[in-house]
Amino acid sequence: MTRVLVVNAGSSSVKLSLLDHDDTVLTSASRPARGGELDPDALADVLASCPPPDAIGHRVVHGGTEFTAPVVLDDHVLGRLRALTDLAPLHQPQSLAGIEAVGGLLPGTPAVACFDTAFHTTLPEAAATYALPAAWRERYGIRRYGFHGLSHAYASRTAAQATGRSRIIVAHLGAGASLCAVRDGRSVDTTMGFTPLEGLVMATRSGSVDPGLLLWLITHAGLDPNTVADGLEHASGLAGLAGTGDLRDLLDRDDPAAGLAVDVYLHRLRAGIAAMAASLGGADVLVFTGGVGEHAHQIRSRAADGLEFLGISLDPGRNAAARPSGVTEISASGASVRTFVVEAREDLEVAAGTRRALADRKRRS
Repeated sequence: MTRVLVVNAGSSSVKLSLLDHDDTVLTSASRPARGGELDPDALADVLASCPPPDAIGHRVVHGGTEFTAPVVLDDHVLGRLRALTDLAPLHQPQSLAGIEAVGGLLPGTPAVACFDTAFHTTLPEAAATYALPAAWRERYGIRRYGFHGLSHAYASRTAAQATGRSRIIVAHLGAGASLCAVRDGRSVDTTMGFTPLEGLVMATRSGSVDPGLLLWLITHAGLDPNTVADGLEHASGLAGLAGTGDLRDLLDRDDPAAGLAVDVYLHRLRAGIAAMAASLGGADVLVFTGGVGEHAHQIRSRAADGLEFLGISLDPGRNAAARPSGVTEISASGASVRTFVVEAREDLEVAAGTRRALADRKRRS
């Protein structure tokens, strides 16, 4: 079996986890990445303190239509991933920087890219297709790709194993946030789309807005498209509503702007959960995961308070006491939809995908 170093490079940090052949975590560390630039010395210190990996697995946000499963990295693959940067400008450059930095420190170690978009390749055409001119869709590969797939895959599978139920809604709530409707292990709907901007309100990202509004800002208000893009990615969401993207701060504040920001966040979240239930024809399980989903019991409680008509009801004590470790049920007794907090473990998904891709390559050689 293969010992895998999992690299998850984000906009402000890079997380490293070394998983043994049985998925025991041998080393776990996080190092800053300022402006997408990784410090090779800081990474080298981490790698020097742990056993050498047999393989490296990288979380990569966007695989486009070309990469629908984990793939062994080479120059051709890296070139294709660079071409996708415009579709995920907050994330793709950091993934590529992580690949370059870690590869430079571990030359000769095989590396695999595992994609957040891959889990959503099972979306039905009705869920994946935008109602846009066919010429645009065909020429530019416009479709709903979906993101956070590594997290949605792990959380939904974990919930299915715990309950034996098949219709699962996963709420991955962090700085980025998305919902996914999963039936029998397959993604059938999700809130993010062509880019990670669509869907829920996020820390600094707007989520879904009227496209006519964006056209108005450019054609009538005279804003430069780059200014609009930067505003949507970096100055919107909770930060645009209340000056900070940190929900912990907003929940502690007692002012109108903070209250409105949380209310807007919850309004979109409840509506999105209901939409995912509609895509499934009803829900059996609701899962909260990600930094907010695992830690903010107030958000879980207030979201569920508007969803009783779906059969979702939380036990206040269990919800308040839940800790982000493994799988914790927070359902009220008798609730028809079981609700869980599941610790996000994208590292396990990446390690499994890395081993699978390398085994496939070995079989073909």
